[in-house]
This record gives sequence, structure tokens and C-alpha cells, in this order.
Amino acid sequence: MSVSLPNKPIKRTNHSVVSEFVLLGLSNSREIKLFLFCFSSLFYVFSGMGNLLIVITVTADPYLHSPMYILLANLSVIDLIFCSIAAPKMICDLFRKRKVISFGGCIVQIFFSHAVGGTEMVLFIAMAFDRYVAICKPLHYLTIMNPRKCIFILVLSWTIGLIHSLSQLTFVVNLPFCGPNVLDSFYCDIPRLIKLACMDTYELEFMVTANSGFISLGAFFLLILSYIFILATLQKHTLGGSSKALSTLSAHIIVVVLFFGPLTFFYVWPSPSTHMDKFLAIFDAVLTPFLNPVIYTVRNREMKMAMRRVFGQLMGCRRII
Repeated sequence: MSVSLPNKPIKRTNHSVVSEFVLLGLSNSREIKLFLFCFSSLFYVFSGMGNLLIVITVTADPYLHSPMYILLANLSVIDLIFCSIAAPKMICDLFRKRKVISFGGCIVQIFFSHAVGGTEMVLFIAMAFDRYVAICKPLHYLTIMNPRKCIFILVLSWTIGLIHSLSQLTFVVNLPFCGPNVLDSFYCDIPRLIKLACMDTYELEFMVTANSGFISLGAFFLLILSYIFILATLQKHTLGGSSKALSTLSAHIIVVVLFFGPLTFFYVWPSPSTHMDKFLAIFDAVLTPFLNPVIYTVRNREMKMAMRRVFGQLMGCRRII
């Protein structure tokens, strides 16, 4: 009898399944909620419009049908998906007294956030490789970065992103959630969710850190080292060519830092403070997808000229109609 007793609570917890999670949100202050509503709504709309504009421009302008801009258009597609994962629900929940998300909705948020996050990580590496070939091996650029290679890179990045996301979900789907269901956040993510499981999650938290944290940190250092190598190579080039390449590289470096900064804090930092955690989560969900198109368009003369051409064509079509 004494041997079988410890198994009874575990059996009961398996029958008590949490069907939804309560989100505490960002703040209880009405003034802060109003500010966050205006701030988040504004940047959500602008990020959607900016990334959509990049996709339309690259698709419509034949002068931008090169590997660099094809990769940039796919980055904008990823940002369009990413900014729509958590931001719309966060904006709708700001003035709700009870903020809940179903277990299925929580899993969907985790799946898409890690799928596009993993894809974007690989895409950044591909963009760094594209700049390396363009700067260090310009005579072989069209041979190395041919259309077939570009398509292969895109398929590979999405495949790796999906595999990464599915591997993360295996940590969560079968966890026993039997009691606490309150998440001190405005969206679902694995580090917060596994803390609610009715079991010892120490080893699981380490596995998640190794899967997402160390991989993202390693990719970040790899990218920084590659950009340092490219910048060192630029010193051997002429001033005119190096200034244009330096402008492009600086935009890439800024976007990489904005992407990997919050990831490092979420998955590598041992115990992040709640306020800083939420601030970086808002920054990652709303502001980063807006800054990416701004950085790439403001610092890119070819992109600005292409946008003018596309707008000119659209205005010409309207006049004819």
C-alpha cells in the first residue's frame, strides 16, 4: 500500500487538464494602457504597411530581382507574419478585464513564433553570406548566388525553422498542466509556459535554453564575426565602393542586433526581471518588425528609387483608369 500511494496524485493530475491560460497583460494603469494601445496600434499598422511595401516593390521592380533583394523580401514576409502572432491579441486584450488564451491558441503562438524566428535566423546567415560573396568574390557573385541557389537557401531556411519549432513543441505538448494557469505576460512562450507544468522542469528548462538560447547566441556571434571579416576586407577596396557596401552592412548589423538582443535576454539570461522582460517582448513583437523595413529602405538608395518607380507606375495606371 505504501509503495502505490505516491502514484495516485500523478494519476489525478493527468485527468485535470488546463484548457486555457490567464494572461496578466502589461499594466493595470489606464493611462499606460491607453499609451500602449496607441503605441502598439500605430507601429503594428506601420510595420505591416512597410514590410508589405518592400515585398510589392521587390516583386514589381525587375531591377531588384537579385539575391540580395529576394532575401530582403522574404525577411519582410517573415516580419509580416511575426508582427501578427502576438500584437493583435495584445492590442485587443489591453482593456479587457479577463485576458485568456486557449491551450490550442497558446500552442499556435509558440509554433509560429519559433517557426518564423528560426527561419529568420537562417535567413540572416544567408544574407551575411550573400554580402560576403558580393564583397569578397564579386566576379563570381552571379555564379555562386544564382537563382537555383537562392531558392535552395529559402527552402532550407523555412525547413530549418519548421523543424526547430516542432522540436520545441515536443517539450510542451505532452507536459501535465493540472493547476496554475496564470502567465505574467501578454502572449505565450515556452520559458513561461513550462514553469506552470505539474512536474520538475529543471532539466526541461535547460534543454529549452540549449535549443533556443545557445543556438541563437552562437548564430549571433557567427554573424558578428562574419561582418567583422567583411569589414576588414572592405579596407582593401576603393573608397566609393566601400562606402556603399559599408552602408548596406551597417543596416544588416543593426537589424541583426535588434533581432538577437531580445532572444538572448529571453533564453540565455538566467532570471530576467518581469518589467524588462515585458518591455523587450513589446519591442520584439511590435517595434522590431517596423524598424527592419525602415532601416533597409532609408539606408538603401536603390530601394528608394525602386519605390518611386513602383509608385509612379501605380499613379500612371490610376490616371489611365
